[in-house]
Amino acid sequence: MFGTVSEYVDHLISKGFVLGDDANGFIAFGQQYTDTLDEVVIIAIELTLKIQKEFDGSFFISLLENFKSEKINNRKQALRFIESLHLI
Repeated sequence: MFGTVSEYVDHLISKGFVLGDDANGFIAFGQQYTDTLDEVVIIAIELTLKIQKEFDGSFFISLLENFKSEKINNRKQALRFIESLHLI
C-alpha cells in the first residue's frame, strides 16, 4: 500500500485531510521515540484519525507507545488491540 510514512501523509493531504503544522513533528518524534517501523506508524496515524476525527498528537504518541509495549507489528494486531480497548 504505502511504503513510507511520508508517502502516506502525502496521500492524506492529497485527499483533503488537514493535519496541521505540528502533525509532522509529532509523527517524526513518535516514530523515533518508539523506534517503530513505518507500517505501524501509518496504522497509528490512520487509527488516530478514525478515533479522534482529527490528528491528535498526544493520542498518536500514546498509541505508538501502547503498540510498542504490546509488540504490535501489523494492522491485524493493531485493530485487535484497539477493539479490545473498545475504541472502535
